[in-house]
Amino acid sequence: MDSIYFSEEHNIFRKSVRDFVKKEIRPYAEEWEEAEIYPREIFKRMGDLGFLGVSYPEEYGGGGGDYFTTIVFAEEISKCGTLGFAMSVLVQTDIATPAINEYGTREQKLKYLKPVFAGDKIIALGITEPNHGSDVSSIETTAVKDGNNYIVKGSKIFITNGTQADLITLGVRTGPGEGERGLSLIIFETTTPGFSVGRKLKKMGMRSSDTAELFFDDCVVPAENLLGEEGQGFYAIMAGFENERLAGAAMSYSGAEVALDLSLKYARQRIQFGRPIGQFQVISHMLSEMATDIEAARQLTYHAAWLKSKGKPCRKEVHMAKVFATEIANQVANKAVQIFGGYGYMQEYEVERIYRDVRLSNIGAGTSQIMKNIIAKLLGL
Repeated sequence: MDSIYFSEEHNIFRKSVRDFVKKEIRPYAEEWEEAEIYPREIFKRMGDLGFLGVSYPEEYGGGGGDYFTTIVFAEEISKCGTLGFAMSVLVQTDIATPAINEYGTREQKLKYLKPVFAGDKIIALGITEPNHGSDVSSIETTAVKDGNNYIVKGSKIFITNGTQADLITLGVRTGPGEGERGLSLIIFETTTPGFSVGRKLKKMGMRSSDTAELFFDDCVVPAENLLGEEGQGFYAIMAGFENERLAGAAMSYSGAEVALDLSLKYARQRIQFGRPIGQFQVISHMLSEMATDIEAARQLTYHAAWLKSKGKPCRKEVHMAKVFATEIANQVANKAVQIFGGYGYMQEYEVERIYRDVRLSNIGAGTSQIMKNIIAKLLGL
């Protein structure tokens, strides 16, 4: 891909991920969708290839690349034919791990990041609760200090990788009362007595990833597993959302791009009234709009990623990219199904799955409405 943001090294890496996706993921997309789970072994395979943690320090098992290496990976893994699996991978690489890298001690990074990036362990992010989603400052799961340990009690819901996770970057309330000041992050090992996985949740889309409710019943966690300072977890969670929302933007427009490619191919081949339907202006204009919107989402995301890579303020741009890319993905998928007509409604066609999968994109990691609230505040409203 010719772009001011990517070097030849990025392009070589892109090809390696693209080839891997084509050979080792796409052929199994249908199988994983039916099973509603992916095999753990695929994470190990990706770890062996150096695909997990590409932008993290080499000392902790990462690849030492820049932030645009992460963008390349997010784009290519999201073209694997099953966005649920892509989401599970991005939780491993860009959602549950940034807080450990940013706030963890050297010992914590060596102990937890290395096996995650090697694919030996699967990690999840545990923030959302049955009564608290976007309102992170109100989470109720507690971690009460008891000597050299914390006693964790509470529950989480809608947790990606929840049934397979070995580790959880867990949001807990360590301080008294309510509000953001009492929140902390801890690294939780799922072998801890008192932990249990509740239901594996049935979903509209993203079926190849496991999503679960989790329960913590007086789980004893060593105090050394605290990430950063006690009571500073809210700010770590908010900072981590930048990575999650940029990854979500890249996943969204990349999934939409697959829908566009499928629609272009279909419009050239589907004959109605004696000619390919792509020659009808109403269809060609739909395809033109889809391509334009995807490119706009891509460039908005690249700009936010460039600001982040340079250490510049980018909160507004990140949220703009997230809301725009996710909304566009839904619009593109809707148009793709319309172009396919009755076939687009059939599960044997990939656009049907993309349509279901991208519906989560403007709900997860902060709804579109929350994104617009944040943008409005950053505009001084």
